[in-house]
Amino acid sequence: MSTNAASRYGSSSIRASRSGFSTSGSQRPSRPGQLDQAIADQLSGGMDPQQISEISHVSAASLLNRVHQTQDPNIVQRVLTLVDREGVDIIAELWSDADPDSLPGILWRLYSLRSWMRRSSDVISELWALGEPVDTAASAIVGVDRPPVAQDIARTADSILSGAFQGDFAVALERAGAFCEVISLGIRAQCTRLQKASSDEVGSPSRSALATQLARSLHSAQALHTTGRDFVHGAHLWRQGSLE
Repeated sequence: MSTNAASRYGSSSIRASRSGFSTSGSQRPSRPGQLDQAIADQLSGGMDPQQISEISHVSAASLLNRVHQTQDPNIVQRVLTLVDREGVDIIAELWSDADPDSLPGILWRLYSLRSWMRRSSDVISELWALGEPVDTAASAIVGVDRPPVAQDIARTADSILSGAFQGDFAVALERAGAFCEVISLGIRAQCTRLQKASSDEVGSPSRSALATQLARSLHSAQALHTTGRDFVHGAHLWRQGSLE
């Protein structure tokens, strides 16, 4: 992976926070989110946080149940591409602050993961090759070729999200968790390579610039690791019937 690619990744908007995995405004789809006007009016008027929480849980459960109960491929496709068509704000308004051990919190992370995987598939494919050693089962769990190319990453992004709505929800979360962990390891491996190369190459970044780049990348790696654990924990809660 090139230094330029590492820099693009290190400055990405993945962050560890209460909302776990999310994207910054600068990388959101440019089209404004289309939110039900009645809900939008209530939100802008300062709706009670408890009401927002209740709506987020109801909307997440309704969306999941609707797709699980339908055989209409058009409905499935519309749900899968919800963020692509309407903008991330349609779910961010209600789901982005939800706890990671809740259904809206997990769905928010799944949609955010898909958007990021499709947007950065070329860089991610390189990181996968670094983070997934031959002797691990991650490729089988996630369901990708070894090593994947950018198109494989984009297909896997759709497969994980569609699997959550059409297949075993817990299995989809475990696939997402394994994916996040491999990419986290890939970032750490890239940081080690970059640090070593910088001491040997002429014209390498200054020490302060390199330190900033490495810090951002390692922060991203930790955020992905945390999100991966959120997915795995969500799978456990789902199987217990307690992810709501």
